Amino acid sequence: MLVAVSGRHGAGKTTLAKAIADHFNLIYVSAGVLFREMAKKHGMSIVEFTRYAEKHPEIDRTIDERMKQEASKGGRVLDAQLAYFFSKKFHPFNILVFAEVKDIVKRVSEREGISLKEARKEVRTREKNEKKRFKKLYGIELWNPTDFHIMINTSRITKEKAKKIAIDSISIFQGELNFTP
Repeated sequence: MLVAVSGRHGAGKTTLAKAIADHFNLIYVSAGVLFREMAKKHGMSIVEFTRYAEKHPEIDRTIDERMKQEASKGGRVLDAQLAYFFSKKFHPFNILVFAEVKDIVKRVSEREGISLKEARKEVRTREKNEKKRFKKLYGIELWNPTDFHIMINTSRITKEKAKKIAIDSISIFQGELNFTP
């Protein structure tokens, strides 16, 4: 089985992806963790590294290649904005996680230990740069609803309900998920 969880920063995709991995006993793989590790190695903040990656496409390609390798193994939950895109040929169950901007800003503020104003700026900067990079690198628009089996708005429901919706949906489709390495 392969599950691809995509969505905006701070929407709750990591929380949901980890819950799915735990429930189905799958390996959790995060592009965000890889990106943060690379930023740290370069001595940069996430925002600085996002800007840096705009001029250095090898950053995205390195992360994306790693995600493709992980997808090819199956038995994974991929947590990445482009998880659905890079795992497409392996027929994953695709989930889009989104939330209202005010909730995203609050979550990023809490997670990163920064002010709401800083979080708003970080979210805006990262998303603008990433949309531009992904369009340039891969010619895609992020998060077209037709690319996903389900979409979950985490501003409207609890974490527990989001988890239940995802797990129940995966269970319903499980027999139809023809993972092909």
